[in-house]
Amino acid sequence: MKNIRQRLVGFIWFIFVLAFIGGMVAASFFLTAYLYKIVNLTPPLWLAQIVNALLGLLLTGVLVGIASRIGRSRGWIPEMDMFQPVLEALEKIAQGDFSIRLDNQFQDHEIVGELVNKVNRMASELDQMETMRQEFISNVSHEIQSPLTSIRGFAAALENNHLSPEERNHYLGIIQSESQRLARITEDLLKLAALESEQLKFEPKVYRLDKQVRELILACEPQWKAKDIHMEVSLAELEVTADEDLLSQVWINLLHNSVKFTPQAGSIQVTLSVRGDRAEFQITDTGIGILEEDRLHIFERFYKADLSRTHSTGGSGLGLSIVKKIVEMHKGTIHVESRPGAGAAFTVSLPVK
Repeated sequence: MKNIRQRLVGFIWFIFVLAFIGGMVAASFFLTAYLYKIVNLTPPLWLAQIVNALLGLLLTGVLVGIASRIGRSRGWIPEMDMFQPVLEALEKIAQGDFSIRLDNQFQDHEIVGELVNKVNRMASELDQMETMRQEFISNVSHEIQSPLTSIRGFAAALENNHLSPEERNHYLGIIQSESQRLARITEDLLKLAALESEQLKFEPKVYRLDKQVRELILACEPQWKAKDIHMEVSLAELEVTADEDLLSQVWINLLHNSVKFTPQAGSIQVTLSVRGDRAEFQITDTGIGILEEDRLHIFERFYKADLSRTHSTGGSGLGLSIVKKIVEMHKGTIHVESRPGAGAAFTVSLPVK
């Protein structure tokens, strides 16, 4: 019923506008005819029609402008001011104030009400992005500051001429290790930035996924053999259309994480299977597990479920963010199931074609 009424009102306004413009054009016709008669001028018909049309539009604009000013000054059409709060809000947003929110008092006015809702939504999303940007800068500063502080401190310690060769080599080893950690952080940051800006080359091709996973498991054999980890592997033969180099980073990251957090003499199970039109990769370990509150944020940038393990493992908190981004680029999904002390199971699902 409301839509019918709005359409009827719109139709009436359309007829009124047409009639008003037609009246102005007719008035301009009589006005120009009178002027031509005074000056004894007979212009061509086409020129007279053009002059009449332009004069009619000019009269329409002048009368509408005068009527609007009078109505606004007398308070007859207060609706003309309803856009003022929206304009002021947009001005504040342009100046960087994303906390602005408008009280929607125009629910009965469909267009203005929807505009207010859109402005509030835009401000809210910009506010969230600004918060994320500030957190990102803070995290980057913290991650880079930590190894720099260590390097600076141990470099100063090396100036002591009374250090023994063993102490000097120990300090040099720490500086080298922290330099490598700083290089990994920088590399991961650049890689994540390239992935999010879609500037990284994405070159999908058909290849055997099971062969890739098997080769990567064998490549990290020294790591899991050193911890006497029992590795169970079950890989179905299948082909996928994907970027081989990018997906290798996914499998390497997940394999290294499982080895890293699985205790001595633990076990890791890697499976690759086909479910319908999707390939499903799963890696399950008997590691330390993940708390529920940590599991919800495990794929966020710089998030670390165990802050105490940062220096011992050299993690930057960016690995799983990169993994998720690469999987999403391939139209896939990744999720984790875990409980503290019961290990973790990461599952990646990718379209076969």
